[in-house]
Amino acid sequence: MSRTALASFLQRQWLHGGWLSGLLLPLAGLTWLAVAAKRTAYRRGWRRAWRAPVPVVIVGNLMVGGTGKTPVVMAVIRALRERGWHPGVVSRGYGVAVGPQPRVALGATARADEIGDEPALIAGATGAPVAVHPRRPLAAQALLRAAPQVDVIVADDGLQHLALARDVEIVVQDARGLGNGRLLPAGPLREPASRLAEADAVVVREEPNAPPARLPACPGVHATAMRLRPSAYVRLVDGRRLAPEAFRKECEDRTVSAAAGIGRPAHFFDTLRSQGLALAATLPLPDHHDFRTSPFAGLPGDVIVITAKDAVKCRTLDDPRLWVAEVEPAFSDPGFFDWLHERLAQARQARG
Repeated sequence: MSRTALASFLQRQWLHGGWLSGLLLPLAGLTWLAVAAKRTAYRRGWRRAWRAPVPVVIVGNLMVGGTGKTPVVMAVIRALRERGWHPGVVSRGYGVAVGPQPRVALGATARADEIGDEPALIAGATGAPVAVHPRRPLAAQALLRAAPQVDVIVADDGLQHLALARDVEIVVQDARGLGNGRLLPAGPLREPASRLAEADAVVVREEPNAPPARLPACPGVHATAMRLRPSAYVRLVDGRRLAPEAFRKECEDRTVSAAAGIGRPAHFFDTLRSQGLALAATLPLPDHHDFRTSPFAGLPGDVIVITAKDAVKCRTLDDPRLWVAEVEPAFSDPGFFDWLHERLAQARQARG
């Protein structure tokens, strides 16, 4: 069985169940015990979460793999800034050996090899100060020391990292929902499906050219759908920027390929096709691919479209074929960020 066929088989097991998923159920039971033990320890006070002096928003997911957290994080940052907040970001810094002390980036020149690709993308796209460390409280403390103007912390991922107390939890899902509903490794879930009802909000990312997503019906949970769409295409070597329609017209007589090193590359390729781009070839890469050497040599054409997450690691490749698809989310609930602002204002007032 090829690697691609094996990955497809495992995905089917995780989404719909099957004999392998059933065999792995005892190991999923061990995952349940570990999750339950950790949550019980914090609920009963055996372990204490650190509470920041400013409100904290967690943007995370229950399902492994890419669900669209990073676009939601950036949308939250921009929406809160428009409402008078000064947000800062904490993240793990996946793929980078952070060391014992947190790393803080205060400008848009943050480097992926220093703080990780997703934190570097967030810092570059929003200008928000970012701190990274596997221990989220340490990252939050370093962030507040380095950027005292920060009055709200947005945690990129970290739903399962209970050591950082939170005021609002936003769970991001996609059309896969909760898959087969089983915990790792029998299914794709990091926590039991019942955890969804404990969140404050759920954002469901819709598929390109698909009907509106079905939102989860959890009492007290604010639910909204989100659809990602390209807002501009930027040539990486010189920053030339084109609107989606202008880029599509420019590519009408050219061969276009696409590559993506994200959780679900196929979703990115489908989004490009939904914008009218005819892709001659696609190159799915592992999530967080490092791009120390160029993987694009075998792709046909003189235009290669990549994700903004990959772009932060491709600048040194000096490849004039590379164009970055910048995407923006559109939410079905126009009042979603007003709701979030009110919740955070209440949390700030409670802190005095």
